[in-house]
Amino acid sequence: MTEVKETGGARIGMGNATWPFATLTVDKNKLQLNATILGNLVFRPGDIISIVPYSRFLSKGLKINHTVSKYKDPIIFWTSGSQSDLIKRIEQTGFLTNTDPIAIDLEESIARAQSQGGFPLRTTAAIAILVIWNILFLIDFQDFFRKNKGAVTIGHGAQLALGFILVICLLLLTFEPARRLILKDGRSINDIKMFVYFAMFICGFMLLISTLVL
Repeated sequence: MTEVKETGGARIGMGNATWPFATLTVDKNKLQLNATILGNLVFRPGDIISIVPYSRFLSKGLKINHTVSKYKDPIIFWTSGSQSDLIKRIEQTGFLTNTDPIAIDLEESIARAQSQGGFPLRTTAAIAILVIWNILFLIDFQDFFRKNKGAVTIGHGAQLALGFILVICLLLLTFEPARRLILKDGRSINDIKMFVYFAMFICGFMLLISTLVL
């Protein structure tokens, strides 16, 4: 077996992504756990201490013990299949026992990704998005647009916040300069594309509902 590719969920630090928002890909030279907005983590064989079964409540998966200081612990891949079978398939790729040097370009790519940590967005961009999101929501609390202060509805501030996220998502999907501004160097829209589509669906649905009830 040359490659293992499994769809599931993931926990990275305090963040948790449910199925199908995480993908584990393993070949002889690289293990990659892409959990969209939580992070796209890449490991060399020498970075891995062990991969062991892990269970919590009704969830089960594999815990990845490693030596990469920039990545937050714990790192867990949630799977609906057999833990022992998945570990066996990973072993069959040769990744866990590989002591051969990897290609220079792959080595440089992994080192660059690890130096940036798992989170795919630039810190300044993430803070700016979060601040603008909260400011727009505060409009409703200040009753800048509401005439009926007793109404329990999604106000214009919330609509603007949802629209703002929709615009950010569209720019990420279609406008390369926006990607360079928001994503870290070396990161791709493919790393977070599933999350972007999910965010667009949720925001679009909530905007539609708010339009109907206002």
